[in-house]
Amino acid sequence: MNMQINEFLSNLTAFFAFFAVSAVLTIAFTLIYWRITKHDEFKLIKEKSTAAAIAFSGSLIGFALPLVSVMVNSNKIIEMILWGGVAMIVQIGVYFFVRWPMPRISERIEENEIAAGIWLGAASLAGGMLNAASMTP
Repeated sequence: MNMQINEFLSNLTAFFAFFAVSAVLTIAFTLIYWRITKHDEFKLIKEKSTAAAIAFSGSLIGFALPLVSVMVNSNKIIEMILWGGVAMIVQIGVYFFVRWPMPRISERIEENEIAAGIWLGAASLAGGMLNAASMTP
């Protein structure tokens, strides 16, 4: 019984470490992404913009998926930090990639055009899924 408690406490410590680092990475991603996009996600979401909520949710989940992949496949926080940096670059790259065929995507999201939000959100999810799958051995 004592051994089980010790193992649980050891695992709990790792849980808190991974959870805290992933939370900090997610906050950093959110702030960086918010600064890079031409539209203000937080303002638009507060104003009940469905398009902005869909687009931002997709990019946030697309960022989190690679972190999940690292947590499942590694026991090293430094790897999660490094792959978190890669995930940020991928998500920012997806935003610029999506702007290529739709250069006014930010303006369209500001106008609450749902199709633009879905396009950016789906592309962000796809980028995150491919990123996460590429990290597995």
